[in-house]
Amino acid sequence: MHNDKTVHKTMTQHSATIKGRGASFNPPNRFQELHLEPVDDDTPFADEDQDRKIPTKFFVDNSKSLLAKNDSPDLGFDYSINPYRGCEHGCIYCYARPSHEYLGFSSGIDFETKIMVKLDAPKLLAEAFHARTWEPQIVALSGNTDCYQPIERKLELTRQCLQVFRDFRNPVSIITKNSLVQRDVDILMEMADLHTVAVTVSVTTLDSHLARIMEPRTSSPVKRLQTIETLARNGIRTGVLVAPVIPGLTDEEIPSILKAASASGAQYAGYTMLRLPFAIKDLFQEWLLRNLPERTPKVLSRIRDVRGGKLNDSTFGKRMKGEGHIAQAIQQLFQTARRKYFGESPEFKLTSGRFRRPSTHQLRMF
Repeated sequence: MHNDKTVHKTMTQHSATIKGRGASFNPPNRFQELHLEPVDDDTPFADEDQDRKIPTKFFVDNSKSLLAKNDSPDLGFDYSINPYRGCEHGCIYCYARPSHEYLGFSSGIDFETKIMVKLDAPKLLAEAFHARTWEPQIVALSGNTDCYQPIERKLELTRQCLQVFRDFRNPVSIITKNSLVQRDVDILMEMADLHTVAVTVSVTTLDSHLARIMEPRTSSPVKRLQTIETLARNGIRTGVLVAPVIPGLTDEEIPSILKAASASGAQYAGYTMLRLPFAIKDLFQEWLLRNLPERTPKVLSRIRDVRGGKLNDSTFGKRMKGEGHIAQAIQQLFQTARRKYFGESPEFKLTSGRFRRPSTHQLRMF
């Protein structure tokens, strides 16, 4: 286990901002037996001030199935799909980063620059829905990584998956930080008429500078609000998720985010607390020290307060909202703002009652 002094030393060695990336280093993959540590030396590196750019590489993921089942009691869905593994958005706090280690990559820069692409995702989804064992139910699109990350603009795997959801009339819940979802309004409108789709736009902050350094390749806060407006105007059930709430950094923005989202047409709102499992603790601390050194002590102290004295607590029932007096204050702040700007939202449920299995020639995606 790392103690705080060791973590701080590791963070400050050769730490530098990489343009367009959230993380600045690759912490060791906890499943690998061998890794190299940086060497202490005073060697000056040439051109220290030049932009350090790392190209994104894409790899074919030959998974034989697409639907992932979870048994977590604090999630509102049993199945999810992710056309991409890894995420070029580069959000420094992303809870999905450790999942990249199962692929032999790191939670750090690798997560943002080595993206696995499931080219067969639409075909696999159709096969799963055709199976007689499939029981129609809500599927989460982006249960792990964002389905509208930049490469989707070219590959359109998410769009093709939505066509499958539409043709089978299976309900889907989408969550994204990218305005690219507006491209698929035509399909989403068809599904909205059948009550088989809801889109949640995640907004962490309204501060454009903070968003750019914390979520470097996501859509700006302004574009996310515009996305909510576009979707809602077209009759698509749309909400906002304040996620993650970072104690001591973004929690005070909850009322302003809910106000702006409501004014843009959002019909519901939720929030989750920051989670820092495994190597994300090191990545997030280094990011704070590099970008917000004067606020680092306060933020880390507040995080420990909502996590029982630690930087993370993965206990079901606590991991999404935290515990303690600060967590309670954040919950109260959110509930008060939600009542003020959303009132008593009418109950809305996606329906699986219209599910059907069309014949192969009826599938419009092909």
